[in-house]
Amino acid sequence: MKLSLILFFGFLSKAIYSHDVLIFEAPMAEIPVEFLDLVSLDTKDQIYASNTSGDIYLFDQKGKQINVYSPTRQARLHQLEASWTVNIFGFSADLQEYRVLDRFLNPIAENNFQLNEVTLPKAATLGNNNVIWVWDESDLSLKTLDYLRNLVIQSQPLNLILDSEDLKVSEIREFKNRLFMNVPDSGIFIFDNQGNFLKKVTLMIDQRMCFYKESLFWVEGRSLKMYSLQSQAIFDLGTLPSKDVQYLQIGQEHIALVKKNLISIYPLPQGLRQMK
Repeated sequence: MKLSLILFFGFLSKAIYSHDVLIFEAPMAEIPVEFLDLVSLDTKDQIYASNTSGDIYLFDQKGKQINVYSPTRQARLHQLEASWTVNIFGFSADLQEYRVLDRFLNPIAENNFQLNEVTLPKAATLGNNNVIWVWDESDLSLKTLDYLRNLVIQSQPLNLILDSEDLKVSEIREFKNRLFMNVPDSGIFIFDNQGNFLKKVTLMIDQRMCFYKESLFWVEGRSLKMYSLQSQAIFDLGTLPSKDVQYLQIGQEHIALVKKNLISIYPLPQGLRQMK
């Protein structure tokens, strides 16, 4: 196993050096969204996008609008996730509310965090087994909430564990039974599925996290960067096909590059498809 990893990353390094990893075809769709904010792809590579008022739009792979959800109380979403098999998750720190929708944007569950022993939620994400992870800035705790029973089932005080009184968390995401917490001024903290601290990765990324296979991706200038969760190595994958990309999201067969008020959908480059 160790030898195969060495050979793979040796091949990847060679491919990156020769700029063979990122060969983008023409975009499949260019989707303009006024006041565009968050973007997420589901398991069928349908595109979900929110605007700064909290409206959620659903587009197919070719950019055709299928549906739209407009909440009664409007405010910016701080998290939008569609990568789970069944549900769509939205969270607004301004309203201190979360919402779980089905694939057709019909609400399944919605509630105010303050009713659940959460005083100041600043980041939240959907997890396995009907759980919502939430970062409560009031007591610097990572909490898990069973949204079906509407009950906090665990609270982990992170100021004691991480030896910090100033954790400005921008996003948390669960990926393959691990929880990733992005603190742009400090790095990315990784926890197991019980909320136990595993390690810190010194990556200063002030944008939405993007996961694909066993790697974390982000935009740096005009380049696409990758951090391997297995080897803990950082790779420069080369130049993106357009400038002013704010962040990206990767689905099963497509990649979405997000600019100001525009989503560009491309087929996933072959070099990324071949990653193990």
